[in-house]
Amino acid sequence: MAAERTATPTGRGDDRGVGAALQRYRAMANVVGVLLILLIFVAVPLNHLADVPGPSTVLGTAHGWLYALFFIATVDLALRARWTPKGTVLTLLAGTVPVLSFYAERRATARTRAGERV
Repeated sequence: MAAERTATPTGRGDDRGVGAALQRYRAMANVVGVLLILLIFVAVPLNHLADVPGPSTVLGTAHGWLYALFFIATVDLALRARWTPKGTVLTLLAGTVPVLSFYAERRATARTRAGERV
């Protein structure tokens, strides 16, 4: 009988690739979080208060495309780490709220590393 290997987020002895998926998720969560803060707190006010639409257009487009990659990275991690559907949806939604995305990333990382379901 073959012994079942336990998934570890370090990537060593990890049959499901949780460690690599966690790294991808963390990178995308931070990139999307920073872009969303820049978009909401810098570009949108520039657009509406100073009539400078350029930054809003560029950051909005970048955030949209990168959020799609964040979505894929999150779903990939959720499937590999066997997150609950509720945890997955809440983590995905947190990527749309400025600053909350950083809290959600820390929480998801800590729980995944501890082997808990998000």
